[in-house]
This record gives sequence, C-alpha cells and structure tokens, in this order.
Amino acid sequence: MRAIRHHLSLLNWRLTSPISLLSVRNTYIMSESDHSSAFNTPRLVLKKVLAKSQHEGDGAVVRRGIGRSELKNLDPFLMLDHFSVSPPGGFPDHPHRGFETVTYMLEGGITHQDFAGHKGTIRTGDVQWMTAGRGIIHSEMPAEANNKGLQLWINLSAREKMIEPNYQELPSENIPRAEKDGVEVRVIAGEAMGVHSPVYTRTPTMFLVFSMMPGTEWHQSIPESWNAFVYVIEGEGVFGCPSSPSTVPHHVLVLSLGDGLSVWNNSSKPLRFVLIGGQPLNEPVAQYGPFVMNTQSEIEKTIEDYQYGRNGFEMSKHGRSQ
Repeated sequence: MRAIRHHLSLLNWRLTSPISLLSVRNTYIMSESDHSSAFNTPRLVLKKVLAKSQHEGDGAVVRRGIGRSELKNLDPFLMLDHFSVSPPGGFPDHPHRGFETVTYMLEGGITHQDFAGHKGTIRTGDVQWMTAGRGIIHSEMPAEANNKGLQLWINLSAREKMIEPNYQELPSENIPRAEKDGVEVRVIAGEAMGVHSPVYTRTPTMFLVFSMMPGTEWHQSIPESWNAFVYVIEGEGVFGCPSSPSTVPHHVLVLSLGDGLSVWNNSSKPLRFVLIGGQPLNEPVAQYGPFVMNTQSEIEKTIEDYQYGRNGFEMSKHGRSQ
C-alpha cells in the first residue's frame, strides 16, 4: 500500500540479504526446561517487535511490524502492515513489481482498481492475494467509514519476478475454517486442523487466522525449515512455552526454527492472532519502495520501465483509477 512519487530518485534503493532465523540474535528465547512436549523441536520466541503507528498513503495510518528498522524483513516476507483508513484518505495510484501482496480485511472494505481494468471490493473477512509480478499500477481506497485490515508482502523468487500479474480473491464464506475445543482457525493459505486453502502460493506460505477462547490452548505444526512469525490482533496470549510472558496486541513475534508452535490463552478474553510462515528464498533483496528485485541494476531498470511506461507499466502515462 505504499504510494510512490512519479519522478523517482535512485538514491534510496537498498540491497540486503534476507533475514534468516539462523542469523537472528537470540534475545528472547526461553530455557530448555520450559519447552513444550507437543513437538520434537518446539518453536520459541526469538524476537518481539512492536508495530508502531506511522502515516502512509493519503491520510492512512499503519502499524508496521515487518519492514521497519527493528525487523527489515523475514525471508520471504518483506512487510506486514495493520492499516486503518477512512474517506477521503486512501492509497491512490501506485506501482508494484517483483512480489505478492495479501490483504485480509478485519473491518469495513477496500476497493481495488488497477490500470488493466481489474476492479473489486473486499470486505470484512475477505482476502485478496495479488501477484504483482512484472508490474501493476493500482489504487486501494476505503469503501466504508472505518476500514481496517492486514497487508502482507511476500517476495517472489528471481525466476518469477517478471511473471504476468494475477489475482486470487476469496470472500469470507469461501475461506476454509475449522474449530476444535474452543479454538477456531481460518485457513487463508496452507493447512490447519485438517482443512486446506485453495490459494496457490508461488512462494510456499501458510497464513492462519486463529481465534482462541479463554482457557484454551493449541499446538500448530509448521514446516521445520520455514521462517514464521505471529502478529497479535486482539487479546493476549502465551506463545512458545507456558512460562513465557503474555503478548498483547500489535506485536510481531519472530519464531525460532522447529516443527510447531504452542499457544495458550490464559486470559479472561478471546485471543485473535495470525500465524504466518514461509519457505525462505535465500536470495538477495534489492528494494526501492514498492519495487523488489535482486540487484541494483534490476531496480534501476524497473524505475526506468515505470517512468517510460514499458515492460509491464505501459499504462502508467495514460491510465488512471476511477
């Protein structure tokens, strides 16, 4: 949802190595004796980051958990925003290249329109999984008085960065869900409680939305080599091992490698959080705002393509969202 000026400077691109859990400093890990017995290698909390509020787009406020100085990325994830926007604000026309965006609406709605004519509105509980690929220019504008949601950026591998754009859209009623012992999960991507999402993930990804009633616990398997994190939406929960301190809303918890995560809701109120994991790409990341490639030269080429309206940005000079 980041907007970008039409005349771009080459000064602010950055080339980084994607952050791996093997290189994250172990600042928050619990002792061996605290491990849950639900998994052979339980995942613990390596790092805790508060998603602080900042202004984005036109009058919107986002809490950015990934994509800030404390957590620049978590391979293959580039950004996580918890956004809030009301009319007349929004995210006017802006481009993307080289990655995917996943927008999950928590409240209200967002109307999306791109320069190729694709238009639609996602509302509470709906998901849009957009593959920007070689290039998209679009707008994301509020559809109701109050609009809140999550947007995740997922990197694409070098071989897929220049594929044709694509959309996968799931209304709330079509998102698989399951419930057991006071724990409900909505499976946006991946699998949980024996149910599978129909979403095709080019970069293998799990995106699970959990709601846990007071006094419940859950143990969720995660592919052992994947990077994974939690973002708490509401309530408070204990993650990793029973003696961990409770985590309150608007925090990202980066998890250690392992085969699963244990969660407890010891509070008197419901807990809602997302558990997101993905297979690392282990490729260099060159990023200039909404352009994500592998090298500086590819970023410079992308900026030229956007400025001159070519290679995916042909409509940049004459197109405009309504």
